[in-house]
Amino acid sequence: MFRRKWPTVAKVYLALSAVSALAAFGLARGYAHRLEALHPAVGSSVPVVFATGDIPRGSTISSATVEIGSMPSVYAPPGVFGDVDEVDGRIAVADLAAGEPITRTRVSAAHAGPVAALVPPGLRAFAIGAVVPKDAVRAGDRVDVLATYGGGHPHTETVAIGLEVLLVLEPAALGLDGSAANEGPRLVLLVAPDAAERLAYAQAFGEITVTIEGSPADG
Repeated sequence: MFRRKWPTVAKVYLALSAVSALAAFGLARGYAHRLEALHPAVGSSVPVVFATGDIPRGSTISSATVEIGSMPSVYAPPGVFGDVDEVDGRIAVADLAAGEPITRTRVSAAHAGPVAALVPPGLRAFAIGAVVPKDAVRAGDRVDVLATYGGGHPHTETVAIGLEVLLVLEPAALGLDGSAANEGPRLVLLVAPDAAERLAYAQAFGEITVTIEGSPADG
């Protein structure tokens, strides 16, 4: 039986192909080892509570607004919650974005009330009797408070300036109806204790007016 011989050139090409394949395999393994050495271990997965949608500041967190997920432990933020029951009923002290891990710095203490949760240390929340038009002011705006006094010497004084609006309370939230409900929303302001005293005096003996500061342009 006749057996065909391989040409010398074909044998050379075959040998070169085998050498190239071995070299490529060796390079690939070496590259994989270098990548493994460069990337630290990510650790095991840990449970993490995520926001299922945007949660505005001041909102009460519930099991309907968060869900449990997981992520590698090395990427889990410090203070992250790992159980939905731990965040249920807490107040968001900052705006939370959909998919954001819920951490202790972004929510209130376990039993803080909805207003107390938003008050920074050293300040007070003061509900002011001045009435503003509906939708004219939002939480985060800043206002100046003026008081007009009657009597023998009518005059107007500036009681406090640059106060941050913590909450805007609609009449329905205050339990008002009828003509009172038509007066518009009222404001809860963040104030220092001494400013709270001046505001209380002004509300007791004068007529309160607020002026609204302009918002700075985006830089």
